[in-house]
Amino acid sequence: MARPLRIEFPGAIYHLTARGNARAAIYHDDADRELFLDTLGEVVTRFGWLWHAYCLMNNHYHVLIETPEGNLSPGMRQLNGVYTQRFNRRHARVGHLL
Repeated sequence: MARPLRIEFPGAIYHLTARGNARAAIYHDDADRELFLDTLGEVVTRFGWLWHAYCLMNNHYHVLIETPEGNLSPGMRQLNGVYTQRFNRRHARVGHLL
C-alpha cells in the first residue's frame, strides 16, 4: 500500500522519522551519526529549513523541522538518498538503507 501524500505548505512544522530497511541499524558508530548530522545540516541549508530538534536512535531518527518554503519532499529525498549513498560508500555496501 502506498504511503499517503504529505501535506506541504510554507511555514509548516514537521516531525520527521525514517527507519532502517528491515529495521536494520542505520548508524554503526559515532562517525555514522556525525555523517548523518552533516548531511542533515547541508539539506537544512540548501532548502532553507529551520532545524528545531533531533533524536538519533540505532535504527531510525526523529527530526523536528520547519519549512518556510513548503519544500519538504525534495529535502527528504535529498537527506535520505545522500545519507544512504555516503553510508554505503563508507561501509563498502550497496542497496537500500532507509
